Amino acid sequence: MRTPKSAPGDWLDIDAATGWLPGGRRLLSPNCDPRPAGHQPELIVIHGISLPPGRYGGPWIDRLFTNTLPPEADPYFTTIQELRVSSHVLIARDGALTQYVPFSMRAWHAGPSNWCGRETCNDFSIGIELEGTDEEPYDDRQYLVLAALITALQRAYPSLASGAIAGHSDIAPGRKTDPGPAFDWGQLERELIVAGGRLRRRPA
Repeated sequence: MRTPKSAPGDWLDIDAATGWLPGGRRLLSPNCDPRPAGHQPELIVIHGISLPPGRYGGPWIDRLFTNTLPPEADPYFTTIQELRVSSHVLIARDGALTQYVPFSMRAWHAGPSNWCGRETCNDFSIGIELEGTDEEPYDDRQYLVLAALITALQRAYPSLASGAIAGHSDIAPGRKTDPGPAFDWGQLERELIVAGGRLRRRPA
């Protein structure tokens, strides 16, 4: 696997048959299942996460997505220890990628949701988590890797080629706020242009 500096937009190669990023860090989450028959990924959903809130690094996101979060490690963890959630991929502050669910499977990332009149977005979406908060700017390395990943996904899966991308707050308004006002959609679009990808935001 090449680095972002060597060939923007072309350094990630996704095996569409298996749904895995070859060569990347993998930590399989049990919180996934097959997509319903006839469903393909048509939407990319961008999330923001930090555990505990506002703190970066550590094993806690891995532990959340694998149902092994220890409630005694932080008071906040007692409020979420029963959650059964996952995402397809996490992009850490330094741009490092971890994949938890193959793209061919349904990750449990969206919850109750609606996109352009279609409910249950998990059925037809890919969830990408960025390590961050609603208020603090995301790292430039995260935008670079996110754009490369989106471009690779759009190439691997023709059903994503339209460029449909939404924030978690777009598909669950009033319930979710991430990736938040700190997420710069303009910067993502600029990086996607360089990488060769496409961004089509949810119609108003």
